[in-house]
Amino acid sequence: MKSQLDNSSFERVEELKYLGTTITNHNSIQEEIKSRLKPGQVQNILSSSLLTKNLKINIHKIIFLGTVMYGHGTWSLTFEGGM
Repeated sequence: MKSQLDNSSFERVEELKYLGTTITNHNSIQEEIKSRLKPGQVQNILSSSLLTKNLKINIHKIIFLGTVMYGHGTWSLTFEGGM
């Protein structure tokens, strides 16, 4: 689908990769998290008996928390629930 703006034509897409980040037309971060956490890689590392507990905790902080917090400044806040 094409859109027009100031005599310019743009193609409308479901998602695109911009500066290494996947942007969707649904404002969803799920695909970005999936692409950063390759299936099985992290599981294999964290279940290894060759690594110390402290090293596994540091890996968890770097991989998981870094991924989750990467785009936190752009999250929209919505109120769901009643008072």
